Amino acid sequence: MAPCEVYWDHRIPLPKLAPVQAKVAVALVALLCFINSYDGEFVFDDSEAIVNNKDLRPATPLNNIWSNDFWGSNLSSNSSHKSYRPLTVLTFRLNYLLAGGLHPVGFHVLNIALHAVISALFIDVFALLIGGLSYDEKGRILNHAPKTSLLAALLFASHPVHTESVAGVVGRADLLCALFFQLSFLTYCKAFNRESDRDDRFSVRWVVVSLSLCAVAMLCKEQGITVLGVNAAFDVLLICNVDVYELSQRLLLRRNPLHVSEISGTGLPTRLALMGLGGLSMLYARWWIMGTGPPAFTEVDNPASFAENIFLRIVNYNYYYSLNAWLLLCPWWLCFDWSMGCVPLIKSASDWRTAWPLLLWCVLIGLISQALRSQDSQRRRTLTLGLVLLVVPFLPACNIFFRVGFVVAERVLYLSSAGYCLLLAYSMGHCCCRWSKYRKPLGVSMLALVCVYVARCALRSHQWRSERRLFTSALSVCPLNAKVHYNVGKNLADRGNSTAAIAYYEEAVRLHPTYVHAMNNLGNIRKERSELTEAERLLAKAVSIQPDFAAAWMNLGIVQNSLRKFEEAEQSYWNAIRFRKKYPDCYYNLGRLYADLNRHIDALNAWRNATVLKPEHSLAWNNMVILLDNTGNLGQAELIGREALRLLPNDHTIMFSLANVLGKLQKYQESEGFFLLALRISPHSATCHGNLAVLYHRWGRLELAERHYALSLELDPEAPGTRDNYNMLRRKLDQLKLDRLQQPTP
Repeated sequence: MAPCEVYWDHRIPLPKLAPVQAKVAVALVALLCFINSYDGEFVFDDSEAIVNNKDLRPATPLNNIWSNDFWGSNLSSNSSHKSYRPLTVLTFRLNYLLAGGLHPVGFHVLNIALHAVISALFIDVFALLIGGLSYDEKGRILNHAPKTSLLAALLFASHPVHTESVAGVVGRADLLCALFFQLSFLTYCKAFNRESDRDDRFSVRWVVVSLSLCAVAMLCKEQGITVLGVNAAFDVLLICNVDVYELSQRLLLRRNPLHVSEISGTGLPTRLALMGLGGLSMLYARWWIMGTGPPAFTEVDNPASFAENIFLRIVNYNYYYSLNAWLLLCPWWLCFDWSMGCVPLIKSASDWRTAWPLLLWCVLIGLISQALRSQDSQRRRTLTLGLVLLVVPFLPACNIFFRVGFVVAERVLYLSSAGYCLLLAYSMGHCCCRWSKYRKPLGVSMLALVCVYVARCALRSHQWRSERRLFTSALSVCPLNAKVHYNVGKNLADRGNSTAAIAYYEEAVRLHPTYVHAMNNLGNIRKERSELTEAERLLAKAVSIQPDFAAAWMNLGIVQNSLRKFEEAEQSYWNAIRFRKKYPDCYYNLGRLYADLNRHIDALNAWRNATVLKPEHSLAWNNMVILLDNTGNLGQAELIGREALRLLPNDHTIMFSLANVLGKLQKYQESEGFFLLALRISPHSATCHGNLAVLYHRWGRLELAERHYALSLELDPEAPGTRDNYNMLRRKLDQLKLDRLQQPTP
């Protein structure tokens, strides 16, 4: 635990700032990089993890976050991604409560603030990794590398690869994981007694606190457990001052055999045993929580993991590693998704891309050689710990221990980039020390790099502000990615530009001929444009490729119903329900089919099933009331309407339908009340004004009837039947006036 003087630190052309000033400077740079994303929308994965995640709603029991995955699905479900991050979901829920709903500003502001705090804390982490652990006379930890740690923290704060984690709200998992990763490491350092020179003295309490914070990091994102590897490496290299190269030589070549007392006297075995036991306990708990085993990913998610040839699988994995390394070195080509053809598989050893993994391993072997064999102990420790911080947090994403659901993901580099920034800052110090006469140009170049990083972050976070910008920005990076074209098309369709959306959906299907979701959406657009035959062909192809695609079966049923292929439509609906048991929208459409076939009992049963599965299904409730009204079952229609309004008290369509029923039952006052409530919610409904006028007409309140007929015609001059009723009322009023004039006066 002796202080490690960092001889190159004073050579770095940066001002030596006080600890608080350094942290404030780094935090400000972090804010500058990503502040323009504060008012962005919910984009990409945010829709599933936040917008559609019921675990965020106050009405959902809080306990649900402990049994559901990150996306709101039950962990026991076979379709669950098994991403168990309850503490991250809890912060989303707090954002929802504080903002009073799904207002993205609060979510984004917290992400930006977390990144600023993490960037500032990395000064302490880097200082310990570079200069070791020592204390001043007041018991404060000393920073023996203030300039190197400041430079590394500035590079981390401004690295553009972090944009996905900061500007995308779902990146909260990476941010929280990194924060507790840092706290776990820093508390582990507190375990070593600064008041004793004995090597075996350490605080078990602080080690346990560090393990607890590791567990918290793991509950934010699974990557958090890797802090144990960093803690162990720090302990071995800086606390126990072990020369790894010398130790390996003694173990392998049996020169100067290693005595147990040399290691046990440091207390290292006890600490490693505690961390090993804690880590195994966390892994067991994590596996037990998953329940049904690891998630099932498809070939589209990670094609290399499905390659039958083990050699090609390894080559592709290593190519993916080289792509991740390139994103750290040159974070210019950034994309929200790297799957579906964005990175074509290497299928033979003659593929020129195999040169990149070879280059990567040459660089890594060179660094490892320097880390193990350098005569400079300070260089050995810094390079080794930099490599540990680079590689260890990346291990869960490397496909070695289990298959992951992505090809490349920028968010998984959030922690690993800290190791890269540490190595880059060390390289700067080494160069300034070796070529001291070039210190000024080197300083200018490093300042220019940080400025470029800041500019790239600002541009990229601007692209993350909306789905339109985000998706279109990926077209130039991954033009072969079918998912990119699909998302651009979906965004265009959502904004009403279905004509442009068709071209992108068709390109997605061309690039990936079995892309059933693109076929489904394209089929829906064709259906809306009344191109029913083409829609049927696309949807039939989608379900033939993926027979359990429930949404496509339902949409196929809707098209077949429009084509009057009633038997086929009914079968399609039942297929959808077979593959998705709880499918209220499908029951609703099945009810519409039965209503068209005059199978009224079946229609009512289907709509009732829809409301049981989804009590807020307004259309199903309304159709039940209308069908019962049309078939003369007014009493039953009234009961259903009142039941619906107890669940949906502000639904003006149900108010309107119930008001019509009450009017036919001659409950004029109640009917009037529901019409007026409906008009208060939807004051520009010509139909509602027209039917209220009919009610007043029947009731004998002719002046009110005349007024609402006029309002209805003003809103919709072509309202069916309204003008005839209005003319009939005018004739009646004229006749009444004439009768009054002809009545003899006394």
